[in-house]
Amino acid sequence: MVQGTLHVLLVSAKGLDDADFLGNMDPYAILTCRSQEQKSSIASGAGNEPEWNETFVFTVSDSTTDLIIKLFDKDTFSSDDFVGETKILLDTVFAEGNLPPTVYNVVKDQEYRGEIKVGLTFTPSEDRSLDFGEEEFGGWKQSSRE
Repeated sequence: MVQGTLHVLLVSAKGLDDADFLGNMDPYAILTCRSQEQKSSIASGAGNEPEWNETFVFTVSDSTTDLIIKLFDKDTFSSDDFVGETKILLDTVFAEGNLPPTVYNVVKDQEYRGEIKVGLTFTPSEDRSLDFGEEEFGGWKQSSRE
């Protein structure tokens, strides 16, 4: 049974489809892991190659299968523009424990819209149900004679 903490390092993006006609994009990300949602800072004026270097922490279990990252362009006078998204399957990080920053495609309407670099670390929770101390389980203290 998989249970623990997922640390997501949102590093950067590049080649994003620029949603602004005037000026540079102000991109941010919304990270969703099951019902947990977190928002990155806005990379103001960063254009289509933002850098965040932010870490997000999620509590995960065996029913958690993926992490979805949606990228938006912050707009002042209108609603924010959806740039694209990536879906990262978590089974590899559950097995390996750590994935160094890796590049994933950002897609919108099934078309390539750039790429995003993300690092993942999974730390399993300790299972205390099998954690016996020497006094509780027996062992050399009870079997030795004085």
